[in-house]
Order: sequence, then C-alpha cells, then structure tokens
Amino acid sequence: MLAGHVLAWSYALLLLLPLYYLLTTSLKDNAEVFAHPFSLPGQWLFDNFADAWDLASLGPALGNSVLITAGAEAITLALAFPAAYGLARSGGRTAAVVERIFGIGFLIPAFAALVPTVLLAIELEMFQMQAFLILFLPATALPLSVILLTQFMRTIPAELEESAMMDGAGRWTVLWRIYVPMSAPGVITVAILNFLGFWNEYLFSLVILGPDPELRTVQVALPSLVSATMVQYGILAAACLITLVPVYSVYVALQRRMESALVDGAVKS
Repeated sequence: MLAGHVLAWSYALLLLLPLYYLLTTSLKDNAEVFAHPFSLPGQWLFDNFADAWDLASLGPALGNSVLITAGAEAITLALAFPAAYGLARSGGRTAAVVERIFGIGFLIPAFAALVPTVLLAIELEMFQMQAFLILFLPATALPLSVILLTQFMRTIPAELEESAMMDGAGRWTVLWRIYVPMSAPGVITVAILNFLGFWNEYLFSLVILGPDPELRTVQVALPSLVSATMVQYGILAAACLITLVPVYSVYVALQRRMESALVDGAVKS
C-alpha cells in the first residue's frame, strides 16, 4: 500500500513539473529563463500575458477555435450516436463488416489525406473557409467515436428496448429516452477525446485556413510568436498557458462525468 502511494505521488509530481516550469517561465524574461530555469521569477512579468494576447491576436484565434471545435463536436456526436446504436443492436455479418470499415479509419495517416482534402476544399469553393473545417474534422473523429459508443451501448440490456417498444415507443423514442441517458458517461468520454483532438488540430487548420489572423485557430496563432531573429520565451509560455485555459475548463466541468464513465466501464467489464 505504501509503495503504491509513493508511486502515485511520484507520478503526480512528475506531471506537475512541466506545468511548474511553464508557469514560472511565463513570468520571466529571456535572461532569467536561461540563468535560473527552475527558480521562481526574480521579477514577476505579468505583462507577458498581455503581450502574448496582443502579438499573437489570441482573441480572434480563441473565438475561431471555439467555433470550429464546437461545430465539429456537435456534428460528430449527431452522426456517431445513431450509427453506434445501429451497430450495437445489429448482430449480423453486415454490422460486423461495417464496424471493421470504421476501424480502417485508424489506418489512414493525416498526411495521406492532406492533398485530397485540399483539392476537395478547392473543388467545393470552400478553401480558406471555417465551414469546411467544421464539416471535415468529424470525418477524422467518427471511427473512434462510433467504435467506443458501440461497445458502450452493447452493455445496455436489450430487454429495456424491447419493453419500451412493446409499450409503443418508436426507434427514435427509444434512442432519445433510453440510450441517450444511459450512454451519457460514454458520450461525455467521447466528447472530451474529440474536444482535445479538434482543439489541438494543427496541420489541416494551417493548410486549409492559412495564417490569416481573422481565420486562423489558436494552434496556428502560437507559432507566430516565434520570430526569426529573437524568441521571447516568457511571452511564448504565457500564450501557451492562455490556450490551456479552455481545455482545463472543459475537463473540470466534465471531470465527474468522465470518472463515472471510467468506473462504470470497469464495473461492467
């Protein structure tokens, strides 16, 4: 038991170390960053946060990231949930083949899809449009979302659905009144994973939207702080911390639900 506590606290400290380094670096200038990398700041430069906000135009970038992430998240869940329900309640070979087809999505690297995606955006006259990214990103998240939700829905007793249908409920009523509430922990887990993927997406955001400050996401805006002649590491660290705030806020808001999903999954397995 004691060894387990020691390992747990050691692992927690190991995770906190880079966060401490990032936080202290965000309050220093370059000279202090290199002279005393792990010490507390001698002079607390809170202006680094204001400079990072202005130099990288983080306001519009955060708004664009929120818009794209929320839109892609909503479309992904709207498509993945009915698809997972159909697969979970179908026991034939066709369902097994369809599920394996979704699994093939894991084998396609992002770089392989980059050129066709750009050509598709140009063909649809949606190049450098956020709407294209909102429609495209769900395609990258659907394989994992469908497979995870399918496995979770298979743990829901089929007798509940049969009883509801004997009482006159239709498919959509069963889906909305039974599967949505009982699958909430699984849906939240998938939503958190998708949120992290959409928020941190860089490659397609850079190529499709470009460096335009009015269109770019926060992940594309951050590298603009890296100057060819001089990098202000304190300002760069401050910008990184600002971009972490939405991710941390979403995680804290859904933390209890995610823990419930993990516990439920462990009990049911």
